Amino acid sequence: MGQDLAPLSSACVFCGSSDLADPQLLADAAQLGRDLAAAKLKLIYGGGGVGLMGACAIAAHEAGGEVLGIIPHFLKVRERRLDVVETIVVSSMHERKQIMFERSDSFIVLPGGIGTLEEIVELLSWRRLDLHAKPVVFYSPNGFWEPLYALFKHTVDNKLTPAEFMDSWISVDRVADIIPALSGVRPTEPIPESVVASMT
Repeated sequence: MGQDLAPLSSACVFCGSSDLADPQLLADAAQLGRDLAAAKLKLIYGGGGVGLMGACAIAAHEAGGEVLGIIPHFLKVRERRLDVVETIVVSSMHERKQIMFERSDSFIVLPGGIGTLEEIVELLSWRRLDLHAKPVVFYSPNGFWEPLYALFKHTVDNKLTPAEFMDSWISVDRVADIIPALSGVRPTEPIPESVVASMT
């Protein structure tokens, strides 16, 4: 991936919308929101005020960051549309995902359920088809996404997916590593001073 952080101006966050999520995951999502604001990366997200996505958006907004939500009209009540941030109301899930993709320079995947899985599989499929080369970072605390990675590897081992697909994302297990990873800095590498400086 290897992009510098400087050209990036926005990050789309895919994550769970359940308020029943582990409180630590909700706290992690809020910390990411504050980190995005500090890095001056506009948060693009699903427009709701619930679950991890709500925690991330509210924290980013309260920290002075730019936030754009995109929500289908039929989810405005169920996902409690967050009216304190700029929000685009669309007619379908497809339109929501398309705008999220078009408005974002990079993507962050936090723990989530079936809806998050649907979003990220499409995102990675588009990357497999060379429709984009935007950086994708998974936050995988306690190995949350390891079963998904194993499934991807299973398709590679069976020669149904090219081996290079496994390089389509970076996985980190600390919130502090998410934004540096957007520039291609893997968590086992020291973070260059230029990257650290650009986040302050």
